Amino acid sequence: MRIQLARGAAMPVRGGAGHTVHAHEGRIWITEEASSADVVLRPGESFRLARRGLAVVEALSDASISIRFQM
Repeated sequence: MRIQLARGAAMPVRGGAGHTVHAHEGRIWITEEASSADVVLRPGESFRLARRGLAVVEALSDASISIRFQM
């Protein structure tokens, strides 16, 4: 399922360790609690969340993303 985010919109992801965020359109910024490294994804790129705490996914431009949940 794709999620549409307007520029500047943010989406919290709690307990996302192991989940993969994929950017289909636009650019997105990802930051994870207790991590000093932030990530910017462009269309076609993915990032696997590593922390169990809060992650925030924010659209730097109008964007379409999906999150693959791992159990």
